[in-house]
Amino acid sequence: MVGKDGAKPIRELDLERYRALYGLTAVVLSNFAIVAVAIVGVWRLGGDKSVIIGVLTAAFTAVSTMTTAYLGIKAVSNTAQAMAQGGPRRTQTPPETPTPTPPSPRTPDNPHP
Repeated sequence: MVGKDGAKPIRELDLERYRALYGLTAVVLSNFAIVAVAIVGVWRLGGDKSVIIGVLTAAFTAVSTMTTAYLGIKAVSNTAQAMAQGGPRRTQTPPETPTPTPPSPRTPDNPHP
């Protein structure tokens, strides 16, 4: 099926794959840029160890924050999408209460059950 403008419509699964691919690409490229800036910064500082430690710590924090944010957002997005598509639903059913057994009738041979 082709739209009015001649373009094929994108299936939902393909769209989600494109989003994941481009999102991951953006995170990886950003991480490489942060690492490159940190390397250039350390190289240009010329050996001042306290400043080098600060630059490396900031770079590590930025890379880990960027990656964690992407993975967290992706996980929440996947969960929301699965819920919207009607994934497995858990219905709250009350636990079944056992039906009480009636007491046994007393007979003259058995005065106490």
